[in-house]
Amino acid sequence: MPSGEDTLSRRQALRAGLACGLGALGVSAQAQEKKPAWPQRPIQMIVPWPAGGATDLTLRVLNEEAEPLLGQRVVVVNRPGAAGTLVAPLLKAAEPDGYTIGQIPITVYRHALMNRVDWNPVRDLAPILQVSGTTFGLLVPASSPWKSLADMLAWAQKHPGELLLGSTGIGTTAHLAMEEILLAQKITYVHVPYKGTTEQMLAIASGQLMAGVNSTGFAPWVDQGKMRLLAIFSAERSPRWPQVPTLRELGYTRSVYTSPWGLAAPHGTPPAIVQILHNAFHQATISPRHRAALARYDQDISYLNTAAYQQAILDTVEREKALLGRMKLLATPAS
Repeated sequence: MPSGEDTLSRRQALRAGLACGLGALGVSAQAQEKKPAWPQRPIQMIVPWPAGGATDLTLRVLNEEAEPLLGQRVVVVNRPGAAGTLVAPLLKAAEPDGYTIGQIPITVYRHALMNRVDWNPVRDLAPILQVSGTTFGLLVPASSPWKSLADMLAWAQKHPGELLLGSTGIGTTAHLAMEEILLAQKITYVHVPYKGTTEQMLAIASGQLMAGVNSTGFAPWVDQGKMRLLAIFSAERSPRWPQVPTLRELGYTRSVYTSPWGLAAPHGTPPAIVQILHNAFHQATISPRHRAALARYDQDISYLNTAAYQQAILDTVEREKALLGRMKLLATPAS
């Protein structure tokens, strides 16, 4: 028969165990209370590019990094075509509940300036954050006598209308980037648009073009010595080509073109949900794995928070509206 001391010890142990159990239940209840009410199901991300491309692959890494932070999967839905602009009308038509978001290239906003469309990205999209951008460069054949941008501009000023310069198409970032400089110098030239990078690179390397502007699809051609990189349009020098100056260094302070892109939701998405998405994707953006994925394609982090991204978009739209107006590329307003 247990003694009084044994009974007391057992009662104390029972009380202690019960207290621990209740404490654990309290912690569990608090954890459930702190669990965010959103999201409760997978999030769909519209990617306006083909599966397997550089943007698609880096976005999949970004999503994988964001999923543990959101507590839900982020499912990529590829909708390529129309130069990456299909994402805008699709987001406009989506419910503003945060469960449908999209990758937004800056060209979406430019396309709406150059074409009459039934959507307005400034009005219809809710920016979440800016993620990254692309390195653009000015290239000449390896055999070109021009060793610098100054050499090319000096020749073009002495030979009005004779400079043959190619880009990735009318109204593309590559086109506008060079046009701004040449307009400022009052240089006339022949613009040769190309549909693809390979076609343009072959034209430059063979000397059919005197110069061209393109994104980092030019990297193998430069590394193989088939063409020379005179300058880049980024804010800072590229770690891959540290000897190449930026246009900003050369005195063209407004000539920073990186074709930045970010994520957006439909207009009307509650600010609290936009904030949850921003926080998760911000952490995913700066993760080492995502940085490494971007670096494989010579891209850097160009993070802007929601407010800064919104303002950057508005500034870019105003700047490009003025430039496209001078180039006579603005869409005619609907009657």
